[in-house]
Amino acid sequence: MDTKGRLVAGSHNRNEFVLINADEIARVTSVKELSGQICQICGDEIEISLDGEPFVACNECAFPVCRPCYEYERREGNQACPQCKTRYKRIKGCPRVEGDEEEDGADDLENEFDIASQDRRDPHHIAAAMLSARLNINRGSQPHVSGISTPAEFDAASVATEIPLLTYGEEDAGISSDKHALIVPPFMSCGKRVHPMPVPDPSLTLPPRPMDPKKDLADYGYGTVAWKERMEDWKRKQNEKLQVVKHEGYNRDEFEDPDLPVMDEGRQPLSRKLPIPSSKINPYRLIILLRLVVLVLFFHYRILHPVNDAYVLWLLSVICEIWFAVSWILDQFPKWCPIERETYLDRLSLRYEKEGKPSELASVDIFVSTVDPLKEPPLITANTVLSILSVDYPVDKVACYVSDDGAAMLTFEALSETSEFARKWVPFCKKFSIEPRAPEWYFSQKVDYLRDKVDPAFVRERRAMKREYEEFKVRINGLVSTAQKVPEEGWTMQDGTPWPGNNIRDHPGMIQVFLGHDGVRDIEGNELPRLIYVSREKRPGFDHHKKAGAMNALVRVSAIISNAPFLLNVDCDHYINNSKALREAMCFMMDPISGKKICYVQFPQRFDGIDRHDRYSNRNVVFFDINMKGLDGIQGPIYVGTGCVFRRQALYGYDAPVKKKPPRRTCNCLPKWCCCCCCRSKKKNKKSKSNDKKNNKEVTKQIHALENIEEGIEGIDNEKSSLMPQIKFEKKFGQSPVFIASTLMEDGGVPKGATTASLLKEAIHVISCGYEDKTDWGKEVGWIYGSVTEDILTGFKMHCHGWRSVYCIPKRPAFKGSAPINLSDRLHQVLRWALGSVEIFLSRHCPIWYGYGCGLKPLERFSYIASVVYPLTSIPLLIYCTLPAVCLLTGKFIVPEISNYASLLFMSLFVVIAVTSILEMQWGGVGIHDWWRNEQFWVIGGVSSHLFALFQGLLKVLAGVNTNFTVTSKGGDDGEFSELYLFKWTSLLIPPMTLLIINVIGVIVGVSDAISNGYDSWGPLFGRLFFAIWVIVHLYPFLKGLMGKQDRLPTIIVVWSILLASILSLLWARVNPFVSKGDIVLEVCGLDCD
Repeated sequence: MDTKGRLVAGSHNRNEFVLINADEIARVTSVKELSGQICQICGDEIEISLDGEPFVACNECAFPVCRPCYEYERREGNQACPQCKTRYKRIKGCPRVEGDEEEDGADDLENEFDIASQDRRDPHHIAAAMLSARLNINRGSQPHVSGISTPAEFDAASVATEIPLLTYGEEDAGISSDKHALIVPPFMSCGKRVHPMPVPDPSLTLPPRPMDPKKDLADYGYGTVAWKERMEDWKRKQNEKLQVVKHEGYNRDEFEDPDLPVMDEGRQPLSRKLPIPSSKINPYRLIILLRLVVLVLFFHYRILHPVNDAYVLWLLSVICEIWFAVSWILDQFPKWCPIERETYLDRLSLRYEKEGKPSELASVDIFVSTVDPLKEPPLITANTVLSILSVDYPVDKVACYVSDDGAAMLTFEALSETSEFARKWVPFCKKFSIEPRAPEWYFSQKVDYLRDKVDPAFVRERRAMKREYEEFKVRINGLVSTAQKVPEEGWTMQDGTPWPGNNIRDHPGMIQVFLGHDGVRDIEGNELPRLIYVSREKRPGFDHHKKAGAMNALVRVSAIISNAPFLLNVDCDHYINNSKALREAMCFMMDPISGKKICYVQFPQRFDGIDRHDRYSNRNVVFFDINMKGLDGIQGPIYVGTGCVFRRQALYGYDAPVKKKPPRRTCNCLPKWCCCCCCRSKKKNKKSKSNDKKNNKEVTKQIHALENIEEGIEGIDNEKSSLMPQIKFEKKFGQSPVFIASTLMEDGGVPKGATTASLLKEAIHVISCGYEDKTDWGKEVGWIYGSVTEDILTGFKMHCHGWRSVYCIPKRPAFKGSAPINLSDRLHQVLRWALGSVEIFLSRHCPIWYGYGCGLKPLERFSYIASVVYPLTSIPLLIYCTLPAVCLLTGKFIVPEISNYASLLFMSLFVVIAVTSILEMQWGGVGIHDWWRNEQFWVIGGVSSHLFALFQGLLKVLAGVNTNFTVTSKGGDDGEFSELYLFKWTSLLIPPMTLLIINVIGVIVGVSDAISNGYDSWGPLFGRLFFAIWVIVHLYPFLKGLMGKQDRLPTIIVVWSILLASILSLLWARVNPFVSKGDIVLEVCGLDCD
């Protein structure tokens, strides 16, 4: 694909297609395709034989199978080709198996052991030929630098002390001493042993006996009962220990055994689970169960002991407490089995980056989304893009797509400047291995940048690069300054062409490839990853679905241009902080054992620029370090919107691959009628369920059978009959044959034979505004529509399809972003999240009633239910925070006179709550400061943002009324955290301030009454004061945010809060439901009025 550095713009619906001259730097390059035969069993590359031809296992159908799988299938399997079912014939150099004697042809015993060969000098081949033939071992050895002599050139006596006995160096009663076979590796004297047999005593001098191919193998010990028993016992021990290594990880101290082979590092698992130590998790689970028991006893007491003189207060408090208990259960039990994970990046490199061969790591398409460059500074977006382009990953495997949903020429020009600066920044990062690779954060970090640096040119080049970056910042700031004043005729490009996106609500789709494989290289002449600008078409009258629609457009256009099997999406302000983040994700995605069922790898969100105290819990440590670890032990974490690596096939709405279960064993000892009676009901239920699943998922299962699809799809060739007509593909994916062809390529890649013109045309086609009409986009495919928090909905749909996700926490945070540290901005962020949850709760995708009978696990459903119902907690929380003030003002209480049993019950409840939190902090690695900030903001956000989101969601869904709460800046201070003290007026501030004032007044009134009434009134006052102070302490960060840096309180907040508090207090004094309305008692005052 070559556009000669021009911007591609057009509209499929209007039949427009224009190439506009753009920057001289920009280039569009074609996708470089790598070809090679891959084994269809293990996925490894098929080796090349000595004659230069690929290894062919089956001469009938040439089904691609590598030599190790071929030998294993003949030795342990059914000895037949998986495709044509023809029995495998023995190939020269491969070990014999039972049944080979029936084949015609000369005996090949010499070639089988490779004794007489003078041409094969590879130590690996010699070892495999001699050891795998009869010992069923296929372990590679370390290659030797020096040349390897053939067996004929070796002196047998010189290696006699290094030769192990086939029978483990022991005499066997069943085998005579003259029939102990010896196999002499010709390179054993200069290398390591390639098999796990213990070396016998060096004092033994056993002359090697050559094996005569004319003799029967039993004469050498093969085939005897004793030899078979020893080999079976050895293989059994080996397999058991390898299973431990595979599932539990390799520990040399624990598995120092001569019978355990040293596994090839490239074949070991790429990651492993690290369960929480039992000393931490078992007490935690015990406390949870104890807390359940205490809750049952607590509610038993509360319900059976009403407060008659304050029945309304008692009833409201009990209802609120029951809801809090239900919310706690939904939040607590998904944390029952928390786990952590560990990755092995060295094994990933050994397996997929073999020396002298192209990298076999999977390609990754990275999405960056932005809308308004005036609200999302282009310099921040540029830093994110630069960190992506300099990531530690093969450059031909990375493509960065920037979605400009505002069609701003400022973003386009800033990206052009970024591509030019990347030619200098990327080689600097890779040459000196710096972290992080976002220049703004690298140059601003307060650390010793000379640590571990030994190159004398580093200081000089760093100074030059810092100067280059400062000049780059000046150019970006100049673009921002110019963009402040839009010309009346709109923006024009360098060649005088009007900018296609002058009207942001009515413009064609635009694509520009700035960097690519055959385009502009860096200053050292190396290739750079692709950098592609995309702005989808927008027209009046179409619903563009905001961020979710932009992400789906990127999914389609990336499938046309690069079609990587994995996708990473990040927000424009989330840069890659760990250059090995993609490799961390590939340790899970490309794991040959469990990788196929993983739909996405979610990384935790970490933030820069937050004050040390984290006043408004912006880091959200409790959620990312406790809740998400718990979900990872069930079916995986939820998708949080950024820092997530997806499997493209999972986004296409396919079901997760199902592992076939072996047939169940049946018992013949029971009567036939008994078996029929026991199994009849099970078969009936199973049949009805299978019919329902078949009706509901027929289309999905047919699509998932990718190897059976043939006709109607351009670029896909298959010999089998089609299971799905093209009309169903168009109904699901849209009317683009090139895109549909790309969806069938599970391993990625562009369809063969596609021309540049056709790809450009299809790229514009798939980002047209009407492409998704009457398709499954946003319903079953891609990011799901229907909520402003499309992330939760998208991850939920994937889990319903049976996929699982993984939570990866590298030692160095993978991504870092910016958080709104200002109180008003933080409340509005929480408002948007809560509004999305309300929309999901009121939709058909609500996890309470959606997705039963699919792959969603019960505890995972609990977590999704908790994530959509938490805004409902705002009403009980608001009532519960108001009750202490009401009790203090009226002298009533929600609990009757407390007995010893009640006191013990309340104390037990507080103790188990505290112990549960302490144990959570212990196994989650969360500090008490972060936990306390999270508790405080749960109350602040609950009585403000969650409450407004609940009413706004009800108005939007039920009445179709959109209500927006605007934020207005009022001023701020200069300093490192000046935004922290910036006050912005919003109506979200009114409810918590009102609660704060009411509770403060209640405390004053309660203490005044106790002072005036004497000593007896202090006892009942204690409980009321405790709850009121609990509310005030939780709202303290809110009060501190209102006061600002110089203790300034805005007048508007004071006026509204005092007004509401006064009205409520006067109303309560006028209409007091707890004052008796009986006869008025009149007393004589004793004064003579006359």
